[in-house]
Amino acid sequence: MNQYQIAVIVGSLRKDSFNRKLAHAIVKLAPSEFAFKELQIGDLPLYNQDDDANQAEPVKQLKGEIAAAQGVLFVTPEYNRSISGVLKNAIDHASRPYGQSAWTGKPAGVLGASPGPAGTAMAQQHLRNVLATLNMPTLGLPEAFIHVKDGLFDEGGDIGPASKKFLQNWMDHYVAWVKKHAV
Repeated sequence: MNQYQIAVIVGSLRKDSFNRKLAHAIVKLAPSEFAFKELQIGDLPLYNQDDDANQAEPVKQLKGEIAAAQGVLFVTPEYNRSISGVLKNAIDHASRPYGQSAWTGKPAGVLGASPGPAGTAMAQQHLRNVLATLNMPTLGLPEAFIHVKDGLFDEGGDIGPASKKFLQNWMDHYVAWVKKHAV
């Protein structure tokens, strides 16, 4: 039986997103006591503080799924040297109304993939700043700025041999982080 439920937030809506592919592949490197569920963020309305007293059903569902999780895995693309608008919108919704954040205390892991050699480094740094404000203990090292190139994924969509050792190490650290900080 899975002891740790992990909410996965992919900051891209694109059907063939590198980050969604990375999310689906990296979770296979976790031990069997970890279960991962990708949360839907594309159906959220734009955040508007006027709606805090009467949040939309997709917002309530997102907050409930985060609350039920023992950790959160963020897999973010980099848009204009930062996180995507859809990811920020989801973060804002689940943190409101003030004092009722679903994120508080949830151990987080952050990684991302990009065709550029910097591999989402700026987006991850911006996201870490946001997560600090949300009181989410966030794995600092190892960092995983993934450069998407041939061999990252094998033919079956799993992590390819050239990247497997590095990403297995990242997942091992994330698993230990969640076990240490899960409430």
